[in-house]
Amino acid sequence: MFAKRRSLWWLLGPVVLYVLALPLYNRVEPVILGLPFFMAWTLLATVLTPGCVWLAARKDPLFRADRDRGGSEST
Repeated sequence: MFAKRRSLWWLLGPVVLYVLALPLYNRVEPVILGLPFFMAWTLLATVLTPGCVWLAARKDPLFRADRDRGGSEST
């Protein structure tokens, strides 16, 4: 199933970003843009998550076929 839908690997991006933050949680230094490191990392992960989801949907052949067929339109 996933062999033809390799674009779904993009959905692991947010998971990896949030999981990588766990070992770094107990730090205040360095301060990035006035935020402690963990808060800056979490903000970055939150901002990058929609991009990862968009890339996964854009490259997914089933999503593209459904969109081209006119599926999931709400009126």
